[in-house]
Amino acid sequence: MMFDWNAYRKQIGAAVGEISKISPDTVRGYAQLGNAGAKTGKLDAKTRELIALAVAVTRQCDGCITVHTDAAINHGATREEVMEALGVAIAVNAGAALVYSARTMDAYTARAST
Repeated sequence: MMFDWNAYRKQIGAAVGEISKISPDTVRGYAQLGNAGAKTGKLDAKTRELIALAVAVTRQCDGCITVHTDAAINHGATREEVMEALGVAIAVNAGAALVYSARTMDAYTARAST
């Protein structure tokens, strides 16, 4: 094991608890955002957590990774399902790098022509 994700998840939970004591409306608003999509009933909880993991990887957020990995497992996500969701994140991130590489070359061309 490279990192103690379980201890980190507990640490994040404690830190958010402290933030909630100081600024309860901020944490309440965050929770409300997280719960809003679930109310539509269009996606099940496991699918929402798999999406959250792909986004967490894209945003490079370790706190999000540990919290949503735990939630995905609690909602029945298999190792293979998690890897498939992460495969989507990898593909999109590579695609985004390709698109932004094209934008960079466009910026270069625009600058070089002046």
